[in-house]
Amino acid sequence: MNLQRILWIAVFAIIMMESSGQKTHKSVLLQHDKKIDAIIQQMTLEEKVEMLHGKTMFASAGVERLGIADVKYADGPFGIREELQPHSWAPLGLTTDKATFFPTGSALAATWSPELAYEYGTGMAREARMRGKDMILGPAINIQRIPTGGRTYEYLSEDPFLSSRLSVGYTKGVQENEAAVCLKHYALNNQENNRGTVNVIIGERAMREIYLPPFRAAVEEADAFGVMAAYNKVNDRWCSENDILQNKILRDEWGFAGMIISDWGGTHSTVDAVTYGLNVEMPDKKYLGQALLDSVKAGKVSEEIINLRVREILRVRMEIKPVPEEKANKEITSQPAQQKIAYNVASKSIVLLKNNGILPIDISKKPVIAVIGANATQIMATGGLGAGVKTLYEVTPLEGLKNKIGDKAEIVFAQGYVPVVFTWGRKSPEQLEKEAREKEIKTKELTKEAMDVASKADLVLFIGGNNRSVETEGSDRKDIKLPSGQDELIQKIAEVNKNIVTVLTSGAPNDLNVVNSISKALLISWFNGTEGGNALADVLLGNISPSGRLPFTLPVKLEDSPAYALGNYPQGNKNADVFANLVSETDSIGVTAEKKSEALNRDPNTANYSEESLVGYRWFDTKKLPVMYPFGYGLTYTDFNYSALKTDSEKYGKNDIIRVSFELKNTGKMAADEVVQVYIHRINPSVEWPEKELKAFSRETLNPGESKTLTLEIPVKNLQYWNETKHAWDDDLCNIELQVGASAGDIKFKKEVALK
Repeated sequence: MNLQRILWIAVFAIIMMESSGQKTHKSVLLQHDKKIDAIIQQMTLEEKVEMLHGKTMFASAGVERLGIADVKYADGPFGIREELQPHSWAPLGLTTDKATFFPTGSALAATWSPELAYEYGTGMAREARMRGKDMILGPAINIQRIPTGGRTYEYLSEDPFLSSRLSVGYTKGVQENEAAVCLKHYALNNQENNRGTVNVIIGERAMREIYLPPFRAAVEEADAFGVMAAYNKVNDRWCSENDILQNKILRDEWGFAGMIISDWGGTHSTVDAVTYGLNVEMPDKKYLGQALLDSVKAGKVSEEIINLRVREILRVRMEIKPVPEEKANKEITSQPAQQKIAYNVASKSIVLLKNNGILPIDISKKPVIAVIGANATQIMATGGLGAGVKTLYEVTPLEGLKNKIGDKAEIVFAQGYVPVVFTWGRKSPEQLEKEAREKEIKTKELTKEAMDVASKADLVLFIGGNNRSVETEGSDRKDIKLPSGQDELIQKIAEVNKNIVTVLTSGAPNDLNVVNSISKALLISWFNGTEGGNALADVLLGNISPSGRLPFTLPVKLEDSPAYALGNYPQGNKNADVFANLVSETDSIGVTAEKKSEALNRDPNTANYSEESLVGYRWFDTKKLPVMYPFGYGLTYTDFNYSALKTDSEKYGKNDIIRVSFELKNTGKMAADEVVQVYIHRINPSVEWPEKELKAFSRETLNPGESKTLTLEIPVKNLQYWNETKHAWDDDLCNIELQVGASAGDIKFKKEVALK
C-alpha cells in the first residue's frame, strides 16, 4: 500500500470520527461567544469560580463589576414557587408571590397536545419574569418507569415519543417568552426511593431509545438553554459528573450549548464534576468553591476548563436579559391570562375511563347529589416534599360543582375518609398507636355519615384518589392501592346507592379493581391546578366533552408492571414485603421464583433495568398481559368513525417520510376531541423490538356530523434503532405494519408497507 493511500485512509478515518460526533443543531447561544471572549479576559480566577456554585438557595453569582447579573432560578415545573429566605427553605413572607398552579405533568401529558404544552410554557415564563427569574427548573421529563414513582405526577409519560413532543412544546413556550428552561432530571431519575444513592445499570440501546429522547428533542428541536443533572448514578457514574451523559451525548452529539446545574445537593466531587460537564453546584459551594480554587492552583483542573464552564453560563446570561430588581415582585403573579391556560389544560386533560350512560349529569329535575370524599375539598398545590405553589386560589372539585350548578341541584357533602397528611420526623410507638385509635374512631364516624348522605341522594359523586402527601418527592409509594380505606368505603356506599360516579384526583396510577366494578362512570381528574374544580364540573355536567387520554398504562395489578414483575426495582429488605408478594413458582411472563427471590436480597442501591425497552405498554403488549385500561385510552360523550386508510406509497427508503391518511368522522351529537394514534409493528425485523411503538398522533376537534381527512407523517429515520455494536443509530429496513387507532388497545386499521 503506497503512502498516498495510507494518508487518504487516515484522513477518511478522522472525517468519519468527527462526523459521528457532529453536533446535530447549532444553538442560538453561540452568537454571544465573541462578546464572552472579552468578558472572560477581564475576569479573575476567583470571579470565575464564584459563578460555578450557589450564591443563595435559588441563585448563582454573576460579576457585578462587569455588569453580569446573577442567574435566578424559579423552582417548580407546574408553578413558580414562593420567594424563600436567601439561605433556607423558609418563606420570605411576600404578598406578591401568589402564582398560578398549573396542572401537573401527568395532567399536561393527558392532553396529548404539544400546542397546549406550548401555551403552558408561555404562562410559566410570564410568571417567572414577573418574579424576576431567569431560568425555570422544568420541564420534568423523565420517563414514568414505575407506577409507584413519587414524582410520576410531575413527569409526562411512559412513552418517549409523547414525552418528546410535549417537552418541545413546553420548552419553546418558555424560551420564546424571555425565560430559560432547565430540563430535569438528566438522566434516568425514575425512582425517588434511594434516589441519591441508586446506580442505574442500563444497556445503551434502551437508554438511547426510551429514556433520552425527551431530552434530545428539547435540545435539538427547541434549543433548551439549561439542564439539571439528576441525583442518581448511571452505569457507575454520578449524573453530575458523567462524561458520557453530559459531554459526549448532551454537548458533543446533540449540540447543547447551555449550562448544567446540579440538583440541590447532587454534587459529589470537584475535579470530576467540573471536568465532566457540571457548570453550577447548587445550592452551596462544598465542591465548586474554595476546593475548586485549590484544585486549579494545584494543577488538577486547568483554567481552560474553568473558562469553558463560565462561557456556557454566560451564553445563557447573555441571551436571557435580567429583570431589574425594582421591577420584580411588584404585583401578584397569577393573572387571568395564565389562569385561562390552566383551565384549558385542565379541561382537556380529564380522562373518562367508563360511562354506563350516567354522564353527563342531568340536573333538569333538580337532583340531590351526594359529593363524598376528602379529595372533593383537598388542596393539591402543596403537600408532601418538593416544590409547591403558593396559589392565589385553587378551585376544588366541590367548589367547582357549586360554581357550575348553583341552585339547579342540591349538593350535600360528606368527607367519607381521613386523608393522608404528610408529617415530619419520627413518632414514638405510643404516638402511632394513639393516632391509629383516633383514626379508627374517626373513620367509623365518617363512613356512617357518608352512607347516610348517599342513601338519600339521587346520585353519588365519589371523589377520591391520592393527594400530594401520598405522591411526594423523596419517596415512592409502597403500592398503588387507593389510600385511606377508599375501596372499603365505596363498597359500603354501593350498598345504599348504586348510582356512583367515581372521580380520582391522582397524579399516578391506582388499583381500580374495586372502583371500576362498582362505579357506573369512572374518571381521572389529576392534580389539575388552579382551575381544576371548574374544569371537572364542566366535564361532569356536559358543558364540554371529556377528551383526555391516558399518558400511562393502568395495570390490573402492580405486580404485572415490568420493574415489579422482574423484581429489578431496588428496595432491598426494608421493603421485602412488596417483593414477597411476587414470589411464586412461575407466572405468565416466565419470571421464576428464584429470580424473584433474588430481588429480596438485592442491593437497594443498584437498579438493573433488565426490561430494557419494554417499559409501559411496550411490556404489556409484548408479553400479552391484560391491562385495566391501555395507554392512550379515553372516552368522550360522542362516537368517532375511522375509514379509508391509505398510505402515499407501498415502499419507503430510509430518507423517506411515511404519510398515513384516513377519514375521521364525529357520528354523535356533541362536539368533541379525538386523539388519533399511529403505532408501528415490525413484521420481519433483524433485531428485537417491542410489539408496537407510538410514532405519530394528533388531537382533532370535530363538530357533530363533521368529517376530516387526516394525514400523519412518520419519517423513516425516526424508526431507527441504536446499534450497540456500532454505537450509532442504524436502520432496520423491514416490513412494518402501520396500526391506526384510538389507543394502544383499540386499533382500528392495520396496513403493511415495506422499508427498503
